[in-house]
Amino acid sequence: MNNSHVEEEVGKLKEEIQRLGQQQPDGSYKVKFGVLFNDDRCANIFEALVGTLRAAKKRKFVTYDGELLLQGVHDNVEITLFPPPAVAAA
Repeated sequence: MNNSHVEEEVGKLKEEIQRLGQQQPDGSYKVKFGVLFNDDRCANIFEALVGTLRAAKKRKFVTYDGELLLQGVHDNVEITLFPPPAVAAA
């Protein structure tokens, strides 16, 4: 998987977390792994949701406990999408 493809997948993941998750007061979003994994739209978009999550975590866009998330076992693990960096006023 090339880098631009990974960036594209991570970008889509961020959109899906915003769609399915709950916005927090600090601007972040939280969603449980099971909600993402079992969503039909996510299933159609991501060939490898777990791999995309790991790539997003490595790039510091999301955080969650553990390394490898498994359906069923980790359905209640909360995934947090960090808020976008504050855009400096011009």
